[in-house]
Amino acid sequence: MQSRLFTIVSILVFLSGCASTPAGFSNAAPGVDFSSYRTFGFLENMATDRGNYESLETSYLKVAVSQALSEHGMEYSSEPDLLVNFYIHTADKIRTRTVPTASAYYGWRDPFYDPWYGYGGYETRVDQYTEGTLNIDIVDAKANQLVWEGSISGRITDKDIRNMEQTIDGAVAVVMANFPN
Repeated sequence: MQSRLFTIVSILVFLSGCASTPAGFSNAAPGVDFSSYRTFGFLENMATDRGNYESLETSYLKVAVSQALSEHGMEYSSEPDLLVNFYIHTADKIRTRTVPTASAYYGWRDPFYDPWYGYGGYETRVDQYTEGTLNIDIVDAKANQLVWEGSISGRITDKDIRNMEQTIDGAVAVVMANFPN
């Protein structure tokens, strides 16, 4: 349970805390008139909740999405036009790459300048990391049909995990920037 929370928090923090912000992606159902929607709410059992209680991720996501939808002129309602749901997925990844290296003889230059590559050969470097994806689904409450989905993916760092609320705020801002006006 704690490892799942750690992973989820990590993903969200990473998504908003990166030096270069990951790109958000979105899709809208064809022919939907978003100007006809005035209110929103949240699904009763969010995909980010666990058991019979609301997770911290869900709480932070609700606040961030409420703010974003309010900026689009929508209001929260107990009888909404749109329902919002969240999904977070994490995956451990391994990346390998081959990079040129300098020989030991030329290594003494490292603090000052790089040697000519090719003298030292190549080495393979392996990086292990966690990649996280946040999906935000928006459903027409009457038709019970998905009308918009937004997503963001990126590498999660320890800094992201330590700043979960800020990470979630940043990730949601990137995703919701693509929401139709």
